[in-house]
Amino acid sequence: MKNKKNEKDLALPQILNLDDDFSLIKRFIEGDESTFSVLVQRHKEKIRNIIYLTLGNHDLVDDIAQEVLLTIYKNLSRFRFESQFTTWLYRITINKCKDHLRKINIRHIFLSFKDSDEEHGYEQSPETSDVKEIVHKAIEKLPDKLRIPLLLKDIEGMSYQEIAESVQCEIGTVKSRIFRARESLKTLLKPYEQELL
Repeated sequence: MKNKKNEKDLALPQILNLDDDFSLIKRFIEGDESTFSVLVQRHKEKIRNIIYLTLGNHDLVDDIAQEVLLTIYKNLSRFRFESQFTTWLYRITINKCKDHLRKINIRHIFLSFKDSDEEHGYEQSPETSDVKEIVHKAIEKLPDKLRIPLLLKDIEGMSYQEIAESVQCEIGTVKSRIFRARESLKTLLKPYEQELL
């Protein structure tokens, strides 16, 4: 009876912490594969959020989330317990997003849409744009190396250390990129000042 209660408690999001993830991973490595579904339930929304924030496309979220979870499942037995599980999970998610961006050359697609809209006079006026849409489009214009750390910091609330481990660079570089991203965003959003007030 007590064991059932403990297993049920592990699945509750309010008690998420490093030790809980580590104990679940250890149980998985020891052969209890059912613990993987608990890890998935705890972290799937974070994975989905990062994918959507990085790629800005709802249609891609499920497919890439599946790839991330499959990669985690295949490699979980090699997890080294040197950093938080979430840091490792974020790194895998970001790498899958980067792989996807490379495959479809997303910058080229955005430029093609922009040129096409301007040629046909379909450009949306700032007055009719939703505030979230304005900000989202501005964030999409940032290069990956600036956009990803900014989203992880300001949307996901990760620490500089966690971001540095996730994107595999120095903390100073992360801070610099986030600063540059925020400055670039200010410039991109300047024409929409009235709408954003």
